[in-house]
Order: sequence, then C-alpha cells, then structure tokens
Amino acid sequence: MNPIIALWATPRSTSTAFEWMMRQRGDMICFHEPFGEWWYQGENAPWPRIREDSPRTPGLTFESVWDTLRNAARTGTVFTKDFPHYIEHAWTDQFLSHFRHSFLIRDPAKVVTSMYKHWPDFVLKEIAIIEQRTLFDRLKEQSGTAPPLIDSDDLLEAPHEIVKTWCNAMGIPFIPGALRWSPGDRAEVSWYDGGSWHGNLRCSDGLKPQPRRYIDISQAPGRVKEIYQQVLPHYQYLHRFRLRAA
Repeated sequence: MNPIIALWATPRSTSTAFEWMMRQRGDMICFHEPFGEWWYQGENAPWPRIREDSPRTPGLTFESVWDTLRNAARTGTVFTKDFPHYIEHAWTDQFLSHFRHSFLIRDPAKVVTSMYKHWPDFVLKEIAIIEQRTLFDRLKEQSGTAPPLIDSDDLLEAPHEIVKTWCNAMGIPFIPGALRWSPGDRAEVSWYDGGSWHGNLRCSDGLKPQPRRYIDISQAPGRVKEIYQQVLPHYQYLHRFRLRAA
C-alpha cells in the first residue's frame, strides 16, 4: 500500500488552503476531511451537537471512510486533511501505522473567535487542539522523534519557505507551482453545507505572504474565553516543536 500522508489540523487554521495547494501538485489522491464527514453527518455520527434534523448520509460510516482511503492508497500516494478528534477512538498502533503524520496548529485565539463567528454554540470537542497534543505526544513517544508540525501564522507569513520545509520533512518533492491557482469553485472541499466556510479560498489565487495579525481575546464572550484558556497550554506546548523556515 502506498503512503497516506496525513495533516492533522485544527479548525479555522488555513488547513483547507494547504489542502488546496496539495491538490495542485497533481501527484496525489487528495481527501477533504473524510473522517469529519462521517463524524458530523454519517451513520451513528458522534458529533456532540447533533440534532434530529441534522444532515445524514446513508451508508457513511467510519469503516466505509477507512476502506475508501485504503483502496485509494493501493493505487497511488494519498494526502488527507482531517482533525484528530474524529478518529481518537481508533488510535491503535496498527491503525496509526498506515499514515505518515504531520500537524498544523494555530493560535487558539484565532481558532475560537473564528469558530464563534460561524458556530456561536460550538463546544470544546470541536476545537481539536487537545487531541492534537495527545496524538502528537503518542507518535513522538513511539518513534522518538517529533512528527513534522507547522504553525498557521508561520505558513501565512512565509508560505514558500514553510511548505518547502514541510515537504522536506515529509520526504516528498517541493513543487513551487502548487502554491498558485485560479479563483473559482471549490466543490472538492464543500461536503458541508455547500462550502460556506471557504469563501476566502474561493476568492484566492494562491498561498501568498501575509502580515501576521493578532486577536484580542479579551473582547470575546465569556464561554469562548473559557475554551481558549483550556486549550492554550496545549497550543503553547506544540508551538515549541514547530518547523521553522530554512
């Protein structure tokens, strides 16, 4: 079976733009949050805020997603972007051994305020930063080496350098042209509600340097600040291991 290259991200972290860049390479079979689609709207979906009228996809299960990924990996190298809390029930050594792991983190002040903008009633379990650290530590302990990890702010500030560094760490060629694309439809990443979360990506034409910006978390609602305080130490820990531009 060919490698399954995984980027374990947190929501609102530029992860879909990173995935779109991977799609431009043309040398991999790419998947957009396949386990997330099951977690939110599959059969027996474990989404904690699920309701009677929430969307459902008949036949979509954790097992069917895993079968799809493995079948794809039999024909070529696979790249998948997903969030680690979707699969924490399956973190056996055997399951994890099928992936070549990497991580994308982001300042939780930016994560939680962006989540609040889209989903005011989001819960801690949907943030994934605690699960990122748990999986990261497990993999680091297994191998004795920290898995490749990048920070969204570094990526946006120096995309060419950070993507190149990540590619080198993952053992794949760096393709500069993949950082450029044309604005347009993004149906490939729009299984949830037609892609309302990806407006910026539809208008974008590539990963380009952007000035670093900061969020004043003190202006957020109390519940959002509480979640921020819960995940901040885990982000700060992971941040120490991030790849730097060469």
